[in-house]
Amino acid sequence: MRSRSRTTLDPRTPLDPRTPRSPRPPLALAVAASAAALAALLPSPAQAAPTGHSHYVDCGAPTTPGDGTRARPWTTLAEANAHTFGPGDQLLFRRGATCEGSLEPRGAGSAARPFVISDYGNAKSRAKLAGNGVHDVVLLSNTEHIKLTRLEITNATIPNTNTERNGVRLRLTDYGTARGFELADLHIHDVRGGDAKKLTGSSGIHIAVEGTAKASKYDGLNIHHNRIEDVDREGIYFKSTFSKRDLVGQQQDPAAYPGEWTPSTRVHIHRNTLKSLAGDGIKVDTTAGAVVEHNRIDGFQLRSKEANAGLWTFNTDDTLVQYNEVSGGGGTRDGMSFDADGASQRTVFQYNYSHDNLGGFLLICPYSGAKTVDTTVRYNVSVNDGERLVQNCWGPILGTRIYNNTFVNRAKVPTYLVQDDATKPDTTQHELTFRNNVFVGIGTGGYAFKNPTAGLTFDHNAFHGVPMTRPNPGGLTTDPRVRPDFRLAKGSPALAAGVEIPDNGGKDYFGNRLKPGTPPNLGAYAGPGIR
Repeated sequence: MRSRSRTTLDPRTPLDPRTPRSPRPPLALAVAASAAALAALLPSPAQAAPTGHSHYVDCGAPTTPGDGTRARPWTTLAEANAHTFGPGDQLLFRRGATCEGSLEPRGAGSAARPFVISDYGNAKSRAKLAGNGVHDVVLLSNTEHIKLTRLEITNATIPNTNTERNGVRLRLTDYGTARGFELADLHIHDVRGGDAKKLTGSSGIHIAVEGTAKASKYDGLNIHHNRIEDVDREGIYFKSTFSKRDLVGQQQDPAAYPGEWTPSTRVHIHRNTLKSLAGDGIKVDTTAGAVVEHNRIDGFQLRSKEANAGLWTFNTDDTLVQYNEVSGGGGTRDGMSFDADGASQRTVFQYNYSHDNLGGFLLICPYSGAKTVDTTVRYNVSVNDGERLVQNCWGPILGTRIYNNTFVNRAKVPTYLVQDDATKPDTTQHELTFRNNVFVGIGTGGYAFKNPTAGLTFDHNAFHGVPMTRPNPGGLTTDPRVRPDFRLAKGSPALAAGVEIPDNGGKDYFGNRLKPGTPPNLGAYAGPGIR
């Protein structure tokens, strides 16, 4: 595959892109997946009151011998690392104190009684773990049923191209299935690693599966309400050596990743805020059924010479990406908000807000024998995204449906509507359908198509202020009258001008229900015209 700050939109009130938006209810067809993920991953009432032992760490206390009690706390991470923890245990760090080094706790919790790593005390500032250049500030290795929460984590030293540094790293090595992880309410910042994408780093949160002898995966991984900022290079990153299948071809080195595809399951990444990232925002890899929703990514591809995207999938099945806001992509070596990369299968991007990304809106990127299959992109809003809106890599892109999205460019219209990296794409290799979309260009410039772009079809799209050289049956060139809040004004020719699409998700970007048997509007808004 591959900063300006904006806040979210509220689609229910007149606005511009700087107006705060409160969360919208999930899509009807996504409710089951999203609710199931939450129910399976959030602590149960039985988990709320652990019955194990509480162990205390105060790295600001006098360094007299401690036993881990509140009266005589441990004063170093080494003391905590020397202990083996069990179900219901708590490892608590004093608020206002800073511990230096690497936390690598031993032991595990249980489904009913997770091992909790958190804070204690009444100080206003958080308990802080400062790596100061270690590989991992927190390493959770070959363990399960752990909740990590309410800590500040940094790993700040001057980076160079050979360093690997992480804030939090989860690692499995020939372990099998590890269950029950929750990473919540962490403030991870100033993690200064190198610019290489690797199995072992560098990231704010790094999820790794290593080894070759025993297929391993995570089942039940809940990453939510974290603040991740000023990280080199990845925000949240997944990688697994057990990822070999025909769909991925040679796009990743089969010698380095030789294990048969063993996807992590019940992965839920939600309500995280990521800012000022050198490389990618959120990258999901070797998962099945992951839900990525309500995240805010503001500033990625800022300090990297490599290709990066805001939120992307690789070698995944059935990923649902919804209600996210992605902006501030700082480069055009990719630099898009969203990417269905090689071996991504049945990925859905819906109800997302993308804006002010130099690279564009969407990348679909298989190559070297990989395929990307059945990508759906619907009811999203894109504002001021350019160099191109959509870019295709040269591998097979099969069954891609891009419909009922609204694209608005207020200053400069992207050079390309579709940039195709294949010089002679075969129509059997590229299958992309654009339907019921609205494209509005208010600024200078206009769309073009790079390379032959065979396999593209258009129908019932509105193109206003930008030229369209391809056939677009049922389409419009008159002003669709898109309001500043992306709804359609009363009398808009885009009202009820679309063609009905089966299995359309049931709602629009604003939460309006779609009415079966009636022609839909063009664009991301399905309601009546607004005065």
